[in-house]
Amino acid sequence: MPNVPTIDLANVDQAALDQIDQACRDHGFFLVVNHGLEGHLTNLQRAAEKFFAQPMAAKRKVMRSADNPMGYYDRELTKQKRDLKEVFDFYAPRTEGSFGRMPWPEDAPEFRDTLCAYFYASADLSKRLLRLLCKTLGLPEDALDAAFASAPTSTARLNHYPSSDHLEPEERTKVEPLGDLALGHHTDPGAITLLYQDDVGGLETLSDEKGWIPVPPKPGAIVVNIGDIVQVWSNGQYKAAVHRVVPVPAGKSRYSMPFFYQPGSKAVIEPLAAMGAPNYRAFTWKEFIQGRIDDNYANIGEDDIQVDRYRIAS
Repeated sequence: MPNVPTIDLANVDQAALDQIDQACRDHGFFLVVNHGLEGHLTNLQRAAEKFFAQPMAAKRKVMRSADNPMGYYDRELTKQKRDLKEVFDFYAPRTEGSFGRMPWPEDAPEFRDTLCAYFYASADLSKRLLRLLCKTLGLPEDALDAAFASAPTSTARLNHYPSSDHLEPEERTKVEPLGDLALGHHTDPGAITLLYQDDVGGLETLSDEKGWIPVPPKPGAIVVNIGDIVQVWSNGQYKAAVHRVVPVPAGKSRYSMPFFYQPGSKAVIEPLAAMGAPNYRAFTWKEFIQGRIDDNYANIGEDDIQVDRYRIAS
C-alpha cells in the first residue's frame, strides 16, 4: 500500500532505503526527521508570518517582475489559473548573480539573516538526500554531484495561503481568475524540494495506486519530493511528484517554506547511462527552468513546460 513514509536520517538502514525507493516509484514524496534543520524552523515560521502580515503596499516594494523572478508576488499561475496564495522567492548571497538582483526588504536584516541561514542548511541537506537517492537507484552516491558543482541555481520561497482572495475587487478584474484549488496540480522542475509546512495541512500527492493521498503535517519533519529532472536522470524509474494544495478552511491561513534544489544553468539533463536505453533526449537546465518561470508569471496560452516534451518516442 502506498504511503508517505517518515525516514529517520539518524538511522538510514536498508529498510529505510526500501521505503524511499517505493515512495519515489509511486508518488515521489517522503518525510525526514533528525535532519539537522530543527533550529531554523521556528525562526523561519515567524519570519514568514511577520512578512505576510505587512500591508500590501509594503510587500509590493519588493515585487518580482518578468525580468527578475525574485521577491514578492501575489498572482502566480498554475495551469493557467491563479493560485490562492502569495509568495516571497529568494536565494542566498553566495548564489548572488544567478537570477539578477535579490530585492530584500529594507531595514529588515534579521529577516534576511533568518532566510539565508535556512537556505544554506537546506542546500547541505539536499545534497545529502540526493546522494541517498543515488544509493537507492544503485548508483555511486556522487553520481549527480557534478551537476551542482558550478553555480547552482537553487531558490527558496515563503508561501502564504489565505482562505479568501487577498486581492482587492478591482484588481481581480485585471488578472486571471482563481482556480478551484489553493495551488493547482503540478510537478517541481528541479531535483528535489524540501518543504517545511505548518499544522494546517492541505498538501496532497498523486499516487499511481491510490489516487490523491494527503501529505500530512508532522511536527519537526521536513517534506521531501522528487522533481522533474530526477525523473529524467532515473530514466523514468522515479516519478516527479504531482502535487496540489486544497483550499484552506475558512478563517485560517497556511504557511509553507519550500527549498528548490536546482543544478547549474549549463547542466545537461539526460538519463544516466546506468539507467538503460534512454527514454528522454538531452536538454539544458537553463532551457527547462526558463520555460517554467515564464508560465508562472503570465498566461502564455498553454500549459507549463513538462519533461514529457523531451521523451523519446518508442
